[in-house]
Amino acid sequence: MKHTLKPSQYAVLLSVIITAPAGDALLARGMRQVGEVDLHHLGLLWHALFNPYVDGGILLLMGFFAAYTVALSWADLTFVMPATASSYVVIALLGHFLLHETLSPSRWAGVLLIVCAVGFVAGGPSRTEHPALDAMDSGAAL
Repeated sequence: MKHTLKPSQYAVLLSVIITAPAGDALLARGMRQVGEVDLHHLGLLWHALFNPYVDGGILLLMGFFAAYTVALSWADLTFVMPATASSYVVIALLGHFLLHETLSPSRWAGVLLIVCAVGFVAGGPSRTEHPALDAMDSGAAL
């Protein structure tokens, strides 16, 4: 499939793929330092706001949301979602190597299944690459 995206659009998609898992990993690391939060210890959430890992995670997730909304402004959801779903691979790798989480074979199989599903979804036509589909949906004659 031929892509007609500009380099800036590729940069936005790359930031979607990287900022979400990096933000989640920092947030997880920071919350492990803060400790378990439950209804009886909600004050720990206030304490969490002063943890640099939590702060970094929040900033990266804000960056993800900004990049995600920018991508949705020029691309189909079915084009942008595979980029978001592909971040699960990055999340699995960060969880395993950075956070030292043990991932079972079934979780690795789940990541592989997500990657395969992303390939199927990304292989179809989209308005991102075929603006004529927009015209057909609006009822305009070609």
